[in-house]
Amino acid sequence: MNRSDLPPTVPPAELPPDVPRGFMARFRNYFLTGLVVAGPIAITFYLTWWFVTWVDGLVRPFVPIAYRPETYLPFGLPGSGLIVAVFALTLLGFLTANLIGRTLVDLGEKLLGRIPAVRAIYRGLKQVFETLFSGSGSSFRRVGLVEFPSPGMWSIVLISQAPSVEVASNLPGKEEHISVFLPCAPNPTTGFFFYVPKSRIIEVEMSAEDAATLIMSCGVVQPGSDPQKKIAALAEVANAARVANAASLQPVPAKVE
Repeated sequence: MNRSDLPPTVPPAELPPDVPRGFMARFRNYFLTGLVVAGPIAITFYLTWWFVTWVDGLVRPFVPIAYRPETYLPFGLPGSGLIVAVFALTLLGFLTANLIGRTLVDLGEKLLGRIPAVRAIYRGLKQVFETLFSGSGSSFRRVGLVEFPSPGMWSIVLISQAPSVEVASNLPGKEEHISVFLPCAPNPTTGFFFYVPKSRIIEVEMSAEDAATLIMSCGVVQPGSDPQKKIAALAEVANAARVANAASLQPVPAKVE
């Protein structure tokens, strides 16, 4: 028998990428798709429930027993403490807006200002709250790019306020600086705060929420992407991995000399 008498070598048929190979492949694809859909919903409900119960636990001891819903109902009413807290804070803001309320607040601030350890904490927290919850404030509402940590590498930063006169007078150069916060991935609540010249910042048309999502996902979730496209992309990735695993298990045809 010579080489011409051998039957032709037929390469193994490739599986179409759209047809799962078996039950486990289908199970994995469906599980990942369901996880993408249900995971964010479950975590959102869990965090909301945790916040509501946490506020209820703080406010309930200050509410008289006669005014608690569980006194008249056979079960507790979640969120009642949150409602009381919202009305109490609104009433406090209304009372503070008049002359008597401002006088009492000024008196309380003077008393806190006489305590050395408490004074620094109170003043710092007050400035932070006034800046974050001010309707006219612009802190952390603009997003930019800064060349960090080395040339050619760019990081997303949240643009804050200009430095104070004391800080600006000690910064090198004559160019105007601005303070920025560089969040770390995947936890954007930690990061680096530094001053950078305005010319070194490239402002980006992106909201702070989209920037936080981009950082927390380590670039997986891009701003403006469609959720349905994310699910389809995840299914395609899982399907491609299945096809690659199936191809690696196919026998290699022997070469006949």
